[in-house]
Amino acid sequence: GTTTGRPRRVGWLDAVILRHAVRVNSLTEIALTKLDILSGLSEIPVCVAYELDGEEITAIPSELDKLERCKPIYEVLPGWDEDVTGARSLDDLPENAVRYVNFVAQVTKTPITMISVGPERDQVIQDAAVLV
Repeated sequence: GTTTGRPRRVGWLDAVILRHAVRVNSLTEIALTKLDILSGLSEIPVCVAYELDGEEITAIPSELDKLERCKPIYEVLPGWDEDVTGARSLDDLPENAVRYVNFVAQVTKTPITMISVGPERDQVIQDAAVLV
């Protein structure tokens, strides 16, 4: 982190969990963080469903033992090489970064109104308004 100096720990986006969080918390918008760490990746997997006992499911199972048996099913999006840390509007982002942001808005059915593009407080795209 910026304050501690420790590396930021991240994993692939789990859209199943995010959709659940949007629903149970009645979220009306999303602040998408850490877009900068995806720069330089040729592909970006996003978990869009789970495999549970040979079946594809798109919602979190209500029983913990079933959730523990779930395996992620990924949709792979194209990455980008460009540095996004200087972006302050959607127009400043590489095309594939915009596609990724739009994909997140679509799979969650929730507008993205803020995007962080670096660890500093000013490295933010405000009022992004990426609509579903």
